[in-house]
Amino acid sequence: MVLDALVEVDTSHESQFKGSCSEETLGDTAGLGGFITVLTPRGRLFWPFMLMVSYMFQKLNIPFRVPMMDLLRQEIAAQATTLVVKVGTRVLTGEDGCLDPSRIQQLAQQLDQVISSGRKVALVSSGAVGSGMGRLGMKQRPTDLATLQAVAAVGQGLLVEAYERCLASFGHHAAQILLTAEDLEHRIRYLNARNTVLRLLELGAVPIINENDTVSVEELQTTFGDNDRLAAIVTNLIQAPLLVLLSDVDGLYNGHPRDPASQLISTVDRVDAEIAAMVRDVSGQLSKGGMASKINAARLATTAGESVIIGSGRDPQVLSKIIAGEPVGTLFLAQGQTVAARKRWIGFTVKPRGHLVLDAGARRAVEHQGRSLLAAGVRDAMGQFHKGDIVALRDQEGIEFARGLTNYSHEDVLRIKGLKTQEIAAVLGHCPYDEVIHRDNMVVTT
Repeated sequence: MVLDALVEVDTSHESQFKGSCSEETLGDTAGLGGFITVLTPRGRLFWPFMLMVSYMFQKLNIPFRVPMMDLLRQEIAAQATTLVVKVGTRVLTGEDGCLDPSRIQQLAQQLDQVISSGRKVALVSSGAVGSGMGRLGMKQRPTDLATLQAVAAVGQGLLVEAYERCLASFGHHAAQILLTAEDLEHRIRYLNARNTVLRLLELGAVPIINENDTVSVEELQTTFGDNDRLAAIVTNLIQAPLLVLLSDVDGLYNGHPRDPASQLISTVDRVDAEIAAMVRDVSGQLSKGGMASKINAARLATTAGESVIIGSGRDPQVLSKIIAGEPVGTLFLAQGQTVAARKRWIGFTVKPRGHLVLDAGARRAVEHQGRSLLAAGVRDAMGQFHKGDIVALRDQEGIEFARGLTNYSHEDVLRIKGLKTQEIAAVLGHCPYDEVIHRDNMVVTT
């Protein structure tokens, strides 16, 4: 007989824990040394009850096992009533760069299995440029913007046609949605896009979402940069509990994926510098993203309160395994509480028009004390922004930790930086706002 449980440790209660039970009582949890909470499929059991149960198991000589990650993945899968799945170009195309119909069919079958489980799913799909290259007989990805956009125009129709044909064989229909970053930076258009996607899911259709490559221009900030980031933004857009990034590798490795000594990392509890340092991309001419872009997407989604799994798009059962809670790929755990819809738009969708440099006291007040940003804490303002634009907040070392809607333009911030609130009127002639950014219009992004 085995007790299945998820154990959490809070080392602040170490003395209480050590005085209450023995290592033999804890079995596989011996040596953790802390306050214990047990997560079971039916909820949380806190340490006093756990100690009583473990004492009973000790007396009965029943082994105590802790399959932590399996249970955690099962819990995440059970809560994921809506999924966003992103599939990359290298998963959808063959070595010749052409769209591989068998891979589209395989993916459609997996999407059908997700829908049959009672879940809703939206697909963010790359492949338009690769599809167009195959149709036009190109062997290398174009480098000039006009050709890229023309090739994408050829390929997008082929891509959606393939999805519709394959999904229809399972009784579903594809719905094409093409977006630019500019679409989602306008609040009303953002809400319209959200309502459209949610309505399509209610109707049982599968939204096939891609960047509108024919009109997206990086210089005009109308591009998302890559579809991994777009997938994270869509996840935030519809507040999907789980984002699945399908790649040509099994997940995040602690070395180069092709190195036999490298090991797959099963779970990442926080995306930090150590995790970013593990990124090793496999070069390819067809695709624009890589593991670095997937890590950035994972950071974007998990900070907003959603979980992310990077898995192999070549595994014909990867989605079925994920919704069954099986330990495939790399799981990135959600950070804290789910962020409200409006703050997702502020903090994780719109590209900042500039940034403010804050002193250490202002960063502490914003990041840890839940305070608004006052002019006194601002040391500098960079970029050209206007009142109502979204700006990033950085410390004096250049590290971004928050974003918000500014009450003052770039020029006015430069005039009032470092001033106390009561001194603003003397400089500007009036004081329209006490705060440079009000707390209600701010999101901590670390």
